[in-house]
Amino acid sequence: MVAVNRPTALAELTAGPVEYRLERRDGPAVVVFHGGHMRAGLAIGEDVFADLGYSVLVPSRPGYGRTPLRTATSMSSFADLTHELCRHLGIDQVAAVVGISAGGRSAVTMAARHPELVRRLILESAVSFLPWPDRRTRIGAGVIFTAATERMTWGLVRTLMRATPSTGLRLLLRDLSTRPVSQVLAALHTADRTALIALFSHMRSGRGFLNDLLDTPDLSSHVTQPALVIASRNDGAVPLCSRRIPARQPHRRRTRREPGLEPFHLVLRRLPLDH
Repeated sequence: MVAVNRPTALAELTAGPVEYRLERRDGPAVVVFHGGHMRAGLAIGEDVFADLGYSVLVPSRPGYGRTPLRTATSMSSFADLTHELCRHLGIDQVAAVVGISAGGRSAVTMAARHPELVRRLILESAVSFLPWPDRRTRIGAGVIFTAATERMTWGLVRTLMRATPSTGLRLLLRDLSTRPVSQVLAALHTADRTALIALFSHMRSGRGFLNDLLDTPDLSSHVTQPALVIASRNDGAVPLCSRRIPARQPHRRRTRREPGLEPFHLVLRRLPLDH
């Protein structure tokens, strides 16, 4: 697991600015939509694609990083803007669009609206279009992740991670898994702990997380590309029932194993992203 705050660029597109990070390699491109509290500069969960030689394009979704909410006021408009970003960068074919957690809806919408560009859809512990999150989480988010409070919230997280990182990890991970947090912490390698501490220390919500909680049109039935859905029964943040996609999708593949790096490598090697 690697978490790095990497340099980003800003593209001035038709509807406004979009922050992005593009790491070019010899292989075709994948577009990654990260989840809540993430922006383009935070690289985590992408190493599997880099190891396989794919170029990786990561845009900051509306409200995160330097992509303002006004740039795209709907999921569909941001999908269209990402299509424009690809053209702007000279990308005429996307091997896969990847949606992680709250980025899942963006990935599905992108695949549905631009099948001529997107060849595959990959969803990793992704939120679907069913109601999410629960009422308690929505109420809490409306208090600690508003435009007025999120800076203070993440400032406290950074302070906690510097002062007592073990306590910080225990507090932040306890709601992310259905397993006892002591088991989760015991299973982490030193490099994983370091990466998570760095990740939590760089997260911000901006105006993006509350925007993620708004209802958006469900275009999943319009997805015709092969889809890979990766989920875990032990995910405490996104219940398994919240990751449903229509059975009518062709070549759909679903795995419920823990999405560790090695099994994910094997799954991707069996998924012909470049054909």
